Amino acid sequence: MADERTPLIAVVETRPARDRYPHHALRRVCTILLASTLLLGVIAVLLVLTLVPDDDNGDEADRSFFLPSSAHINIPSSWPRTAGLEYTELQEILQSTPDATKAREWSQYYTSGPHLAGKNLSQAIWTKEKWQEFGIENTLIVDYDIYVNYPIGHRLALLEKSKGSEKEGPAEKDEDEWKVKYEASLEEDVLDEDHTSGLDSRIPTFHGYSASGNVTAPYVFVNYGTYQDYDDLLAANVSLSGKIALAKYGFVFRGLKVKRAQELGMVGVVMYSDPGDDGELTEANGHAKYPDGPARQASSVQRGSCQFLSFAPGDPTTPGYPSKPGAPRLPVDHAIPHIPSIPISYQDALPLLKALNGHGPKASSFDDLWQTGGLSYKGVEYNIGPSPDHLALNLVNEQEYITTPMWNVIGVINGSIADEVVVLGNHRDAWIAGGAGDPNSGSAALNEVIRSFGLALDAGWKPLRTIVFASWDGEEYGLLGSTEWVEEYLPWLSASTIAYLNVDVGSVGPVFSPSSAPLLEKALIDTIKQVQSPNQTIPGQTVYDVWDKQIATMGSGSDFTAFQDFAGIPSLDMGFGFGNDTAVYHYHSNYDSFDWMQRFGDPGFEYHVTIAKIWALLAASLVETPVVPLSATAYGKGLETYVQSVKEAAKSANLSGIKSLFKPLDNAVESFQVASATHDAVAAALLQKLRDDDIPWWKWWEKVRLFYEIRKVNTKYKLLERQFLYKPGLDGRSWFKHVVFAPGKWTGYAGATFPGLVEAIGDGDFKATIRWLEIVSRIVERAAGSLEE
Repeated sequence: MADERTPLIAVVETRPARDRYPHHALRRVCTILLASTLLLGVIAVLLVLTLVPDDDNGDEADRSFFLPSSAHINIPSSWPRTAGLEYTELQEILQSTPDATKAREWSQYYTSGPHLAGKNLSQAIWTKEKWQEFGIENTLIVDYDIYVNYPIGHRLALLEKSKGSEKEGPAEKDEDEWKVKYEASLEEDVLDEDHTSGLDSRIPTFHGYSASGNVTAPYVFVNYGTYQDYDDLLAANVSLSGKIALAKYGFVFRGLKVKRAQELGMVGVVMYSDPGDDGELTEANGHAKYPDGPARQASSVQRGSCQFLSFAPGDPTTPGYPSKPGAPRLPVDHAIPHIPSIPISYQDALPLLKALNGHGPKASSFDDLWQTGGLSYKGVEYNIGPSPDHLALNLVNEQEYITTPMWNVIGVINGSIADEVVVLGNHRDAWIAGGAGDPNSGSAALNEVIRSFGLALDAGWKPLRTIVFASWDGEEYGLLGSTEWVEEYLPWLSASTIAYLNVDVGSVGPVFSPSSAPLLEKALIDTIKQVQSPNQTIPGQTVYDVWDKQIATMGSGSDFTAFQDFAGIPSLDMGFGFGNDTAVYHYHSNYDSFDWMQRFGDPGFEYHVTIAKIWALLAASLVETPVVPLSATAYGKGLETYVQSVKEAAKSANLSGIKSLFKPLDNAVESFQVASATHDAVAAALLQKLRDDDIPWWKWWEKVRLFYEIRKVNTKYKLLERQFLYKPGLDGRSWFKHVVFAPGKWTGYAGATFPGLVEAIGDGDFKATIRWLEIVSRIVERAAGSLEE
């Protein structure tokens, strides 16, 4: 019954309520997910557009010289951690794996027979297969067709004119009037204690890239045969034209001794190693000769290349481009001599030096660098000559020049970031059957480095950046294998490579001897602080603790040259060398042998192991540290030092208005120092932010932003050394593109800073000096600008 509480409107249910569409809840969830996905995509695109680093590194001319790296890359899933292993676990593997027994085994293999450039294919194949066995499956042999020489025959004889002859001068000699006073053996003694010294297949004594010829002429002692030595002789009115030069090894690259002699009209060069340059452990000081003691073996001969290394390394017929089959071949006069030269022992040099006694001025009448001879105890007075009219030298050099294959072995461990690469290299070829020090102490160490990284791969590790390993061929002739490879792969290397780490001579003594680009100095120092020294006066001493803290300027003479000076890739070279009070190292001689290494060089192969650890750990720091551990600030400090050195040279050359002349360069260096300090500070802050690890997982976009901020910093580090390249190259040697570093024009081995400017000042060319000041100032400003973008 209805009453006062009955609703005025009654709801009458006619059927159950139902959704408008089938699967209504599922459709609603799908709609929400789709909308979220679209929103996230828009956000990601905006982040990429705003955070990606700007790759504009200069004008169009600069950009055409190298290929910029790709700006966008996927973030590695494990970033910023090492994939598969903690970084400390990787370091432990790299510290604990290198083994002296293994290093000895590799050394014994490489030094068991001849492996001259272009004649070591079996070693290349063995090396490739060994690396693959270690776990570097991506290993291949890369070959080039190289123009080189091999020895056929040689002779050096001291001729004496018979008394009573009416004819004068060697050019008019007759067989009945001239007799052989001394015939040089041009061979190294076979030693029972050194088994490779007696191999039937041992390589004769000769010079790479020496000219064939048969000359007879008077001779002159030219000290070390440096540019200054020749100038000293000219100033002393010593006749040089038409003479043969008798030179000591040392101070400058041997090819430059020949080049300058050739320019002065000399007709041949003979070189020997003087024990006066051997430090304290000499026969004159009472020490026995090898094999009975640490002093130099009297018959040892230093072979080597006479290419004009500081003018044009690599294949002399293909300057600036790779020597592949069918490549155009150019004339070689710009790069190798046209007068003959041969190397001899000091045993063979003694009769020649003694024959000059009393003829011409004495070396003691010149400056101190002329007074380093160590054969006075053998009766040598070190007179200059020329040799008297009744004496002459007959120099015969027969060489075969051919184009032949050479083989680099290249191994790759691909990283998560493909366009950030670290290259490690050592050459494999040697002048002799041995080569235990040069280069195979480095080859043995490289095998241990690769074996260590292979074990890390087995443990599940995947590197953040890509690692490339290289066993070069043809280094001894003129950095052939590495130069041709860099010339072939220059676009990729320019776009991708962070650093090149070279070990040539890994161990011939206890003295740690590095040379490095400033960018890598801090990383190197931080690394050697982690490695124990085999030579400890106090327990626990590291290599850093016993090191003299000297880092040499990058010059030439090894495989870093093309990377540093041609491609603008920061490089270093390191190894343990001999000292003034350690056993004499028989460089490029038959006695650089496995037996010498076991007896004197590194008896326990402990330094082989130590250099392997340093090499591997340094590579790991560059490969695995999220912010590349380079130091732009160190470069800035270096530039200031280099400018001061140039100013001193300008003062010595009496350049007027030095302060105003150098003002643009001073300003450019100051700008670079400010930019480099700022850049390093940004890098340090980003690295600290990573270490703090305080980004919550749900703020994924902040991790993306941080990755691209770090990538921008790393890209600037990676390309910084390239900013110092000058496309036209140095005056008179255009292959060298770097304006800050190059080998000295007339030293070859030693590095020169601001070479174009220094050479212009040295030549007294004011116009060229002004031009190079403008070039260098502009390029340093450009480098500063690349860090500020």
